Amino acid sequence: MEKLSVEQLKAKAKLVRRHIVEMTGAAASGHPGGSLSCTEMLVALYFNLMEHNPQDPQWPDRDRLILSKGHASPALYSALAEAGYFDPKTLTDFRKLGSPLQGHPDRRKLPGVEASTGSLGQGLSMGIGMALARRLDNKNYYTYVITSDGEMNEGQTWEAAAMAAHHKVDHLIAFLDYNKFQLDDSTKNICDMEPVVEKWKAFRWHTFEIDGHDIKEVLHAVEKAKKVKGEPVMIIAHTVKGKGVSFMEHNNAFHGVAPTKDQVQQALKELA
Repeated sequence: MEKLSVEQLKAKAKLVRRHIVEMTGAAASGHPGGSLSCTEMLVALYFNLMEHNPQDPQWPDRDRLILSKGHASPALYSALAEAGYFDPKTLTDFRKLGSPLQGHPDRRKLPGVEASTGSLGQGLSMGIGMALARRLDNKNYYTYVITSDGEMNEGQTWEAAAMAAHHKVDHLIAFLDYNKFQLDDSTKNICDMEPVVEKWKAFRWHTFEIDGHDIKEVLHAVEKAKKVKGEPVMIIAHTVKGKGVSFMEHNNAFHGVAPTKDQVQQALKELA
């Protein structure tokens, strides 16, 4: 795909945010907060950084993207639709009976979805498998994983972290969408995992921090990550839950609650 400029990526991120609001509003269901926080990462990956082909979703040399935080599926679906994997007009079928746009991604239902996710903590393990397959097949693609705050509480996350470092798994680049909230409350109140950066470094991942809403920082971080050999990479992306919609920002009430019709209109005005 043709790579978009930084300004074009910013515009695309705003469009994806509009889709997220409209989809969850139409469904009266979904997870808008965490979808809005990972928007820039997905937009930068699908429209600038990743090698992929919407006309051939199973192209063997494509880069892979695993949305480990599968509840943020509105963001993934919006990016896939805008990238050309399916008609954006169908996005408002989100969560309807019979629609391939299920509440959590299902790789059997929708082109472009690499992994069925939703049970949190499993994405890194799947990413390791794909990265090791690349090594065995002597391919050159990258595997990206977007994981979440709540997944830092999962034992499987840290088992995968140890495994990847021990086997020197490279071409594996993970993002932590670090918006400091999880299902019921702030991460600090549920199970404080600080110091997160030092933990990942201790597990021997090449680790650095960025502003997850700064497109330039996301692009630069991935370009740096691609130069790392013999180590997996963890990019700690500091984000805002509900980013872009004033009444959703830092408001964990919108973790798994959709906006009302009036709130949809207000949000769309802000994202105009």
